[in-house]
Amino acid sequence: MVQNKLTGLLSILILALLLAGCDRAPPSQLQQVKNKGRLNVGILVGPATYYQGHNEEEGFEYELAGMFADELDVELNIIPFFNLEKLFEQLERGDVDIIASGISYHPKRAENFRFGPFYRYISQKLVYKQGKKRPRHYGQLSGPVTVLANSHHVLSLQAAKQDHPELQWQTTQALDQEELLQGILAGEIEYTIVDSHSLSLFRRYHPNLSIAFSVTQSDPIAWVMKKQSDDSLYALLLPFFAKIQSDNQLAALEEKYFGHVEQFNYVNTVAFVEASKEILPKYASWFIEYAQEHKVDWRLLAALSYQESMWNPRAKSPTGVRGIMMLTQSTAKRVGVKHRLKPEQNIRGGAKYLANLISRVPEDVSDPDRTWLALAAYNVGMGHVRDALKLTKQQGGNPNSWADVKKRLPLLTKKRYYRSTRYGYARGDVAVHYVDNIRRYFDALVWLDENGALPFSSGN
Repeated sequence: MVQNKLTGLLSILILALLLAGCDRAPPSQLQQVKNKGRLNVGILVGPATYYQGHNEEEGFEYELAGMFADELDVELNIIPFFNLEKLFEQLERGDVDIIASGISYHPKRAENFRFGPFYRYISQKLVYKQGKKRPRHYGQLSGPVTVLANSHHVLSLQAAKQDHPELQWQTTQALDQEELLQGILAGEIEYTIVDSHSLSLFRRYHPNLSIAFSVTQSDPIAWVMKKQSDDSLYALLLPFFAKIQSDNQLAALEEKYFGHVEQFNYVNTVAFVEASKEILPKYASWFIEYAQEHKVDWRLLAALSYQESMWNPRAKSPTGVRGIMMLTQSTAKRVGVKHRLKPEQNIRGGAKYLANLISRVPEDVSDPDRTWLALAAYNVGMGHVRDALKLTKQQGGNPNSWADVKKRLPLLTKKRYYRSTRYGYARGDVAVHYVDNIRRYFDALVWLDENGALPFSSGN
């Protein structure tokens, strides 16, 4: 009898525990991320999003996703994709927590997916090969437009077809955006549509790509999540983006990847690419040798030299600077250069001087900002750069951020600002354009070098 009662009580207890287990809610998406200790982020591979750099992973969206993972105190797990269909499939399946890939918002997309806060704006451009007849609207196209499958570009073409019934296009999953642009240059594709930031990066080393017209003017960019009732992870996006905008982290990241490519000069870019193949080989061994000696990237040194002299070893200026690195007489003396018009000596001296400037940038500044500040100092002098750092701090900016200092350097041309500085007036606006130009040349040389497009081996 007692045993039967105990058995009955035990059964009731087990049943109660099972029912309690059934009532327990499953962990939220945020808790799942925390339990795994990692954030799974899907990204399309590309220069505007995520790529394998010379020494490590790089990319605007990659770094942005890393900031959010740090905010959650979990590891970032990048899952790279090469087409949008598979990227969105993995999001639907739950294998990806967030898509961080420069995806533009569209109401049709929002029917199936959830968009986070808008953090950038881009435009879509219809492009063709330089030298062909420019179409100024869809009605003047001489062939179909080839675009990425499942992209916002398809939605734009569908909308345009209402006004242009003759409009034709084809989609591809086999090619990525860069391969489409390469197809334009090779004459295999007539037209494609590309986002403005991707186009700016691509034209650094492929200038023969022209814009026919703008398809859209201002498309908002956002991260994308699965549409579900669980708000736990999604709710953290708004405060995260608000924070990185208010403390200028987002602006600094935009400057790092896109700040120097906003302006495009076709003639200048074509001339540089041609000079890289025809003139640079004469001096490349010295750039490589002395850059290694002073622990700087030879491509940066060569880019600096092109900005200074267009690789002309006998270049002179009215102010007395001379040679392929355009050294002043006093600087040449400090770095041991006796004959400024001899290219090897001048390159050796320029490498030593650049390394010295980098070492004089305040220790709190990390790369690449450290390098950009040193380049500005090569142009206007370290004293004026330090004035700009001080001015940046006084105005509430971050003196360790090139993005913030870049805004203050032009103020050194204005009396109400430079009269309170130690070194006074300086053409800080010129220094900003100077650094942007070098960065564009540097990016182009890196691409040409790493893709075997230079007629010599650098050993990289």
